[in-house]
Amino acid sequence: MRVTAEKTVNGKTIRLVQGDITEREVDAIVNAANAYLQHGGGVAGAIVRKGGQIIQEESDRIGFVPVGKAAFTSAGRLPSKYVIHAVGPRMGEGDEDNKLKSAVVNSLKLASGKALKSISLPAISSGIFGFPKDRCAAILVGEAVQYLKANPKTSLELIEFCTYDDLTMGYFVKEFEKVR
Repeated sequence: MRVTAEKTVNGKTIRLVQGDITEREVDAIVNAANAYLQHGGGVAGAIVRKGGQIIQEESDRIGFVPVGKAAFTSAGRLPSKYVIHAVGPRMGEGDEDNKLKSAVVNSLKLASGKALKSISLPAISSGIFGFPKDRCAAILVGEAVQYLKANPKTSLELIEFCTYDDLTMGYFVKEFEKVR
């Protein structure tokens, strides 16, 4: 795991790391989920494989989560305490940017509502859902910064972005360079 960038916003930290989100020791990791919370492939599949079937069982009890919303489960055997399942948009369904913004903000609100101090997010929707990686990075970093500025009393002390590949990391690095 490699920390690539770190900035302070309103006394809180935003961080960019490259590696496997299932290994992050934070209060909650965010899963890039589908609306039915069926965690078969990608980040979602890895989370269930490493964290255990309990994550899928709890997701099954929740059932359906609309695009742009998020839900909460335990993290099973993962080092994090919780998994926040954020349902991002699929490219081509319409209004994708606003849906992704909503998924990010709802994840942050859910974490703050549970008084969590740290959260790690992947590049939501930029894998099999086809969302452009550059736009994803801009939206995720922008929404995190805006959230911290608008919510100075949030319990969140660390918002982290965890990317796996070099291409995605490059886009996040560019967005981090813009943070003031």
